[in-house]
Amino acid sequence: MIDVGLRLLNRLGRRTVMAIDALGYAAGLLGEAMAFVITGRRRGQPVRLQAVVEQMRQVGVDAIPIVLLLSLTVGLMLAIQFIATLREFGAQTQVVLAVAKSVTREFGVLITGILVAGRSGSAFAARIGSMSVSQEVDALGVMGIDPVRYLVAPALLAMLIMLPVLTILADAAAILGAALYSAPMLDMSVQTYLTQTLAQLTPRDVYEGLAKSVVFALLITVIGVATGFSVTGGAEGVGRATTRAVVLSITALIVADMVFSFFLNR
Repeated sequence: MIDVGLRLLNRLGRRTVMAIDALGYAAGLLGEAMAFVITGRRRGQPVRLQAVVEQMRQVGVDAIPIVLLLSLTVGLMLAIQFIATLREFGAQTQVVLAVAKSVTREFGVLITGILVAGRSGSAFAARIGSMSVSQEVDALGVMGIDPVRYLVAPALLAMLIMLPVLTILADAAAILGAALYSAPMLDMSVQTYLTQTLAQLTPRDVYEGLAKSVVFALLITVIGVATGFSVTGGAEGVGRATTRAVVLSITALIVADMVFSFFLNR
C-alpha cells in the first residue's frame, strides 16, 4: 500500500515538473515572439509581411464560412431556448437583451475561439511538428534564421488581428440568427429586432468579447507552436501533438473565459 502511494506521488511529481517546464517554455516562446512583433523592425529583424498575410488568410479568411454558419445556428438556438424559458415568466420580450448580452460577452467569442483552435491551433502544431521531426527547424538555425521570428511571430500577429475580426462577424451572425426566429415570435420585423439590439448593447459588451478574443489568440498560438516544437517520435508524434494542441487549447479557452466572466461580472 505504501509502495503504491509512493509511486502515485512520484508520478504526480513528475507530471507537475513537466507541466511547469512546459509552461515556462511556452511563456518564453510567447515573450520572444512578442519581442519580434513589437521591436523586430527597430532591431533590423522585422516580421515578414508576406508570411503574416498568408497566415491571416489561413487563420481568418478561410474560417469565415464555418464561423458564420455555426454562429448563425447558435443564435437560432439561443433564441429558441430564451423565448421558451422567458415565456414561463411572461417576459419573452426580454429575449432581445438576453441574446445580445450573451452573444457579445460569451458565446460569440467562445464559439469562434474553439473553431479557430480546432483549425489553426492544430495546423500550427502539425506544421511545426513536421518541421521539427524532419530537422527543418534545426536547418533554419544553421542558416542563421531565427525559428521564432520565421514561424511563430507571423502566426501570432495574424491571430491577434484575425480572431477579433472573426469574433465581430460571429456576433453579427448570431444576432441575425436570433432575429430570424425571434422577430416573428415577438410580432415585430427583423429590422426592428436589430434596431432594439443595437439600442440595448453597450460598448462594454463588445469590448469584453474583443478583450477575450485577444487573450484567446495568444493562448491558441502559444499552445499550438509550443506543442509543435516539442514533438518527438516521428509521424506518430506529430499526430499526438496535434490532438494534444487542440485539447489543451480548448481547455485553456474555457478556463480563461470562466476567469474573465468571474472578474468582469462581479
